[in-house]
Amino acid sequence: MITRKLGAQGPSVGAIGLGCMNFGGLYGPTTEADSLATLARAVDLGVDHFDTADVYGEGLSETLIGAFLRQTGARVAIASKAGITRQKEKPFDNAPDYLRRCLEGSLRRLGVEHIDLYYIHRREAARPIEEVMDTLARFVAEGKIGAIGLSEVSPATLERARAVHPVAAVQSEYSLWTRLPELGLLQACARGGTALVAFSPLGRGMLTNAPPDPGGFHDGDFRRNNPRFQEPNYSFNLRYVKAFQEYARAQGVSTSALALAWLMDRGPHVIPIPGTRRADHLAECAAAADLVLDDAQREAVEAILPVGFAHGDRYPASPAGGPENFC
Repeated sequence: MITRKLGAQGPSVGAIGLGCMNFGGLYGPTTEADSLATLARAVDLGVDHFDTADVYGEGLSETLIGAFLRQTGARVAIASKAGITRQKEKPFDNAPDYLRRCLEGSLRRLGVEHIDLYYIHRREAARPIEEVMDTLARFVAEGKIGAIGLSEVSPATLERARAVHPVAAVQSEYSLWTRLPELGLLQACARGGTALVAFSPLGRGMLTNAPPDPGGFHDGDFRRNNPRFQEPNYSFNLRYVKAFQEYARAQGVSTSALALAWLMDRGPHVIPIPGTRRADHLAECAAAADLVLDDAQREAVEAILPVGFAHGDRYPASPAGGPENFC
């Protein structure tokens, strides 16, 4: 697989990474065997950048990755995140003592002494980003993390953070149906040598050969309360997606591969991290690394899925306070 830099000073990783939120059950039930098989297939395909977080399955995702590393000795770049508490009174916490506890827990579950890339999962708005960067910079100096990342922040926050310490990556939802990063974040990352790690690059399963049926969502599935998967929004969105599926089929590629190739075409600093619980679907995603779009394909995709086509907010009201708005 072709590689891309995880930040200007960071390691080269496969151009397609693996989002590991699915292993925590947030998109429905999975098994340890399926998760381990998916991780093994990832390594075979050259997908060597695993992205997880302490809140994914309350640590289950990190625990599974740790087990895989112990069993196989695989050499991969691990990214994890902290800052979400799941507490109503204080949903986000970036205090030094809290982040240190989270980091120590992640190191223990992963079975490692060093995490390659460590993100603030959500910024605590009342705490200056400069203070948060000081905390993370101490973790770097101690050798516990290799690089600093931020998630769902504005370009302005990124610029302030970089004045304190280099930021290797910003993680944000970015796909054909969520294009907010194009209003400044994509450009700010490129200016400062920061990778833009695109999570949910397949529209939470919509930009695939088999979009999910909301009627079949498991009780624990994150999408049950997502406005884009509720009517009438879902039917409007599905109509667009079906046209995109037909175009991908005419091009002789999977819907997933075309959607990911479009993302990588947005800049050499963009690294998609699709999540899946199935090894076969991961192979479809990895195939995107070999696709190079021409001008006719770019124009066709824009015509089929024009910017802003998606109906419904990307989050329900309760988590919407975490991602920073801009522009």
